[in-house]
Amino acid sequence: MAGHSKFKNIMHRKGAQDKKRSKIFSKLSKEITVAAKMGDPDPEKNPRLRLAVQNAKSQSMPKDNIERAIQKAVGGDTENYDEMRYEGYGPGGIGVIVEALTDNRNRTASDVRAIFNKAGGNLGESGSVGFMFDRVGEIIFAADVADADTVFEAALEAGADEVESDADSHAIYTDAADMHAVLSALGTALNAEPESANLIFKAKEPTVLDKDGAEKLLRLIDALEDNDDVQTVFGGYDIPEDVMAELGDD
Repeated sequence: MAGHSKFKNIMHRKGAQDKKRSKIFSKLSKEITVAAKMGDPDPEKNPRLRLAVQNAKSQSMPKDNIERAIQKAVGGDTENYDEMRYEGYGPGGIGVIVEALTDNRNRTASDVRAIFNKAGGNLGESGSVGFMFDRVGEIIFAADVADADTVFEAALEAGADEVESDADSHAIYTDAADMHAVLSALGTALNAEPESANLIFKAKEPTVLDKDGAEKLLRLIDALEDNDDVQTVFGGYDIPEDVMAELGDD
């Protein structure tokens, strides 16, 4: 993804995602439980859990679901999940990174490999595409929280590295280690909660896709995201606005 286009290109299918809300909630619950199990069950004392809860709330996940996910960790009523990262090439040689939480490494690796193969790509070795990406923090605010200049100044003051604003939203990028501090400062400065805040893999030199290339790659991403073990998917691509419009019309 080319910076802000990560948010647009991966999340552009909001209608489709709404239909899969139960699956989204399941993935969010898993992240909350894992975060609570690995650290303190109090979000105020556990940055990863605080971020997971915040993202769940931004997706309108019910409070009861959030509390239940935390209690699963507290009560020990949960599987042991391994955090896995897979790297491969999608159609057209586009680099793709997949993050998963799994209780069965062999099953997940086999499933991910099959998805890549079916979509015309191939799963690579660890490190095969990672060098094409930077690990950064990405914080997304709705466009109406403030104008672009105000957000830029607040982000600069908070210690962010980059800001991209358009009619839909503001995307703020930070050094991975600084994300929580920048997020806290921005929330205070803008008096608003972000739509999302995550550590992401941001492509250094994204490939601009035409309609055919975008359709092929998004089919791969859709299939990966539909897998229960897969949490997040990142790709080294950018989809121009006119191509996005064409895809939306189909």
